[in-house]
Amino acid sequence: MNIPGPEPQADGGVGAVAAAGGLHTYQLRLHAEYGPVVRFQLPGAETAVSVADPVLLEATAGIDKRPERLFAFLAPLFETGNLQVMPADEHGPWRRLLLSVLAGRPSHERHFAQFTALATALADGWAERACGEPVELQKDLTALSLRMICAYALGGEVADPDGVVAAFEEVLTEHLGQLYGPRAEGAERSREALAHLRATVDRVVAAHRPGGRADSSDLIGALVEAGERPARIRDTVMVTMLAAHHTTGVAVSWALHLLGRHPDVADRVADELDRVLGDRAAPDYADLRRLTYLDMVLKESMRLYPPGPYGARETTEALVLGGYEIPAGATIFYPIWAVHMNPDHWPQPEKFVPDRFTPEAAAGRPRLAYIPFGLGPRACEGAGLAVVEAQLVLAVLLKRFRFRPAPGHEVTPIERFVLWAADDIRMIVSPRASG
Repeated sequence: MNIPGPEPQADGGVGAVAAAGGLHTYQLRLHAEYGPVVRFQLPGAETAVSVADPVLLEATAGIDKRPERLFAFLAPLFETGNLQVMPADEHGPWRRLLLSVLAGRPSHERHFAQFTALATALADGWAERACGEPVELQKDLTALSLRMICAYALGGEVADPDGVVAAFEEVLTEHLGQLYGPRAEGAERSREALAHLRATVDRVVAAHRPGGRADSSDLIGALVEAGERPARIRDTVMVTMLAAHHTTGVAVSWALHLLGRHPDVADRVADELDRVLGDRAAPDYADLRRLTYLDMVLKESMRLYPPGPYGARETTEALVLGGYEIPAGATIFYPIWAVHMNPDHWPQPEKFVPDRFTPEAAAGRPRLAYIPFGLGPRACEGAGLAVVEAQLVLAVLLKRFRFRPAPGHEVTPIERFVLWAADDIRMIVSPRASG
């Protein structure tokens, strides 16, 4: 049975993706028109099949191969080979090493006070601004995320986090653009930005290893202890900084965006924070488990605005999905945003309803109906860390402030490696009285 989808075009699909405003919106349109399994053209893939049904996704969950051509735009970040597409036999041990650090609860607890200090410093800075001046959430919160990951995984502080964020953006804009056609301008700026990033990471690594001693409590120390060569350590640090500085800051930004437009939900969060924290301005690590409604708000915001709106795998053998035969070597596309907007599992999917994530509601859905960090052996190793950071930052900010949309500012999601906002998310921040 032929897989449904649009007619092939001579440009390899570039025009259709561009006309839709990016892959994330293109996938929403494709699945709305053709159903849960769609064949489509994707630059860099000869056969691409997008799957928006969480039950059908189960058959792909064990695939441990990414399509190399789709991730080639990240290759310039690495000197020891593209870490995003390393072979399964090499990826398994590397993943276990990362999880031993990034997913470890004891490690999260050890760094929690430092995270709290960084989040509080941002809140203090916002409190000092002139009343009524809009805050650019994504700019400030991605910088905070970068400071956090530096403190956690790198054991040091980046002197100019805003400059590092800008450098990451320049490199990604240049190389992501190669998926849809080369950019005429920006190549020289991208090279300079990449050189700046590498020099920054080298300084952090050097500062982290006085006397050559290894400390397995953070990422660099664990890599040193595992015997990784210096170039691989730098590459791993680069990909960790890349993933972490975007994901947490963007997730918190979208959550605050939604809360600013749903004051009733914001009130419930504020009431919970007052009940759990009392007069304290920030939670302890143990408090996070008691902030159940805040957790539901975060999950629902990542459903509506998943920081990473899609992923991809390459089949290593033929398989059957929903009656359709998928050949070996095909690109299986994970349209995370379309999965999260699937009306079969999310009634009125466009609505912001945190109560979708009560234990009772969640128990009635397929396991893969909610996949903000991907799925299977290539899922995000830092998911646990990202959630802890996001919960903490939201708790600190929402305990002190109310957020409302900046008048006249339009928020438009766009594809920029993550699900970004075209002109940031500008909001008015005002202090609130504790309960």
